[in-house]
Amino acid sequence: MAITLNPYVSFIDNAREAMTFYHSVFGGDLTLSTFGEMHASEDPNVVDLIMHSVLTTGNGFTLMASDTSNRMPRDEGTEISISVSGAAEDEQSLRSAWDALAEGATITMPLETAMWGDTFGMLTDKFGLHWMVSIGAAAS
Repeated sequence: MAITLNPYVSFIDNAREAMTFYHSVFGGDLTLSTFGEMHASEDPNVVDLIMHSVLTTGNGFTLMASDTSNRMPRDEGTEISISVSGAAEDEQSLRSAWDALAEGATITMPLETAMWGDTFGMLTDKFGLHWMVSIGAAAS
């Protein structure tokens, strides 16, 4: 059995919007469960918020997220970065993901050849998450 390392992101009240967006970028299967569906809260301000969501793709991506209920502390998501990387033959898919993530984003480092030879870029997307995209250099 393999061990999977994946990010888990907490949002304030837009986990559904964010996860739906990431689903549109990466495809795959998205499961959304609300606080109400999970019987975790009867607070009308919370019942429709996302208690747990999972996005899994055929490429092996797993992203989990939730909204932070009004009873739980939450720091802004600046402490997390999500890295998406692949080999040169994955360039088209990785550039497509970069382009989609870049809509409404702040580009920290443009997607271009880095000093180690790979194509690399960093951005903060429209939801405040930090992304790194790395495309391996083609073998010479």
